[in-house]
Amino acid sequence: MRAADTNVLVRLLTRDDEQQAEVAEQFTEPGVWVSHVVLAETIWVLRRAFKFEYQDLLNILTMLTTSPFVTLQDPDVVEAALSHYREKATPGFTDCLMVEIARKAGHVPLGTFDKALARLPHVQRL
Repeated sequence: MRAADTNVLVRLLTRDDEQQAEVAEQFTEPGVWVSHVVLAETIWVLRRAFKFEYQDLLNILTMLTTSPFVTLQDPDVVEAALSHYREKATPGFTDCLMVEIARKAGHVPLGTFDKALARLPHVQRL
């Protein structure tokens, strides 16, 4: 299975460059693997550069987790992170993903100075 870079997913999701979007579609058509890093970067780019709102990001994440053409790295970790993110827009999805990666690896609690992040299970506010 092929893996996609952040810019490939962004082109598919925003279609801001139709030519690149078509190339990205052709590349990913047989199916695509998406790493945690690519997923986190994609959400960051969509939020910061394209000004996507919480509900838009939630819809995209839900679509990516349910698509038969997308294979996510550690889908159980992504689903758990998405579950936290659905409950509240802050902390952001990337923070939720970071906690779930640490939890799965058995390295909790995650220490942070971030008040919003500290509300999640397995996180300790320092």
